[in-house]
Amino acid sequence: MTVLVTGGSRGIGAAIARRFAAESMSVVIHYNQAHEAANETARTCMRLGAANVMTVSADLRSKEQLLRMREKLELSGLVPDVIVNNAGIAHYSMLSDVTEETWDDVMAVNLKGMFLCTQIFMPAMIAQRFGRIINVSSIWGLSGASCEVLYSTTKGGMNAFTKALAKELAPSHVTVNAVAPGAVDTVMLDNLNAEEKSALESEIPAGRLAQPDEIASLVYFLALPESAYITGQIISPNGGWHT
Repeated sequence: MTVLVTGGSRGIGAAIARRFAAESMSVVIHYNQAHEAANETARTCMRLGAANVMTVSADLRSKEQLLRMREKLELSGLVPDVIVNNAGIAHYSMLSDVTEETWDDVMAVNLKGMFLCTQIFMPAMIAQRFGRIINVSSIWGLSGASCEVLYSTTKGGMNAFTKALAKELAPSHVTVNAVAPGAVDTVMLDNLNAEEKSALESEIPAGRLAQPDEIASLVYFLALPESAYITGQIISPNGGWHT
């Protein structure tokens, strides 16, 4: 089985790549600019026992670059059976301060990138009548977040995309699900100081942040052949923060 992880160079994406590598699967690590981080994740995946590891660079906002990426994977015999649409960017500000350019850019990465990547790679899944599309969303796509209206909107759109496409692809035995984590201990929270992070943890019934490996385990489970009856679901591992 081959898995493509977008934004797989670090954080949750790198944890997902490592999880599949540890099961001796072939892993394709997509990145945009984080070349060395992607290579380091690739080296780790090889040490963990991945069947094959490949890094590929593409701007998810560009259909042309994604088509070239698909051609490169096809030539290498690494057509994905599993797509993990993990790449995304956050944006923190009051809605009144969001510029049109920022709105378009975040929408292009978080939503258009997912759409293009899925559209380009799903025909092979349909043809073989097996595939897994797993979208990494966010708790904010379910509940919304003050000062993160733009980010929350993209993740809410991702959830709607997941539910609709799941119905479209179910007859082809391709499942589509979303994982919507709560607060995860990654660089995305580096803008918080120790006091702010402690206050955040106190709001979570589990009393702590999630670890990237915990999210990766859920993604891996959804990719298994025996998870074939789970589709169209938005599953939120959040320590009881949102129910």
